Formats: sequence, C-alpha cells, structure tokens
Amino acid sequence: MGKAQRRAIQNYRSRLSERGLARFEVLGRDADRDLIRSVARKLAEDTSEAAALRAAVSQSVTGEPPRKGGILAALRRSPLVGADLDLKRPREAGRKIKL
Repeated sequence: MGKAQRRAIQNYRSRLSERGLARFEVLGRDADRDLIRSVARKLAEDTSEAAALRAAVSQSVTGEPPRKGGILAALRRSPLVGADLDLKRPREAGRKIKL
C-alpha cells in the first residue's frame, strides 16, 4: 500500500472518529451480511429510532427486562424543561343541553 493511500485511510478514520464513529470487524453468517450492515447503519444515526433499536437489541442480547423510569427520563430531556409554561385553563361550566 502506498504512502498516499495510507494517509487517505488515516484521514478517513480520523473523520469517522470526529463524528463519534468507529470502524470494527465482526464475524457472522454470510446470509446475515445485509441485516448486520443495515442495523449498523441505523445505529450510526443520532435519532430516536436508533436509540430505540439500540435498547431493543441490548435487551434482547442481555435478556434483562427494560429499566423502569424511561418515560420520566424522556420527559426530563425535553426541551420544555424549565420553560415556565402557563398551563392553567379557565374553568367553564359547559353548555346546557336538552335530553
């Protein structure tokens, strides 16, 4: 491998690490190649879908039940935390209807 090619690979891997990604090798069945690649591609994204997939795969592999407090943790991460919203509504008796 030439010097320029080694430098290109090194630059590529440093750009990956800046994005928080790492390159690694796994062994698996040839029939699972596309599945593993698509799962890895989805996990590399920084989305709620990726977090849900990560939690499902982790739970499946470890066999542990899901941790409690997931909804509370999601609410605490909400951008509306500390926004001082006025959520009071005027109290109305409603309308009269004839039955």
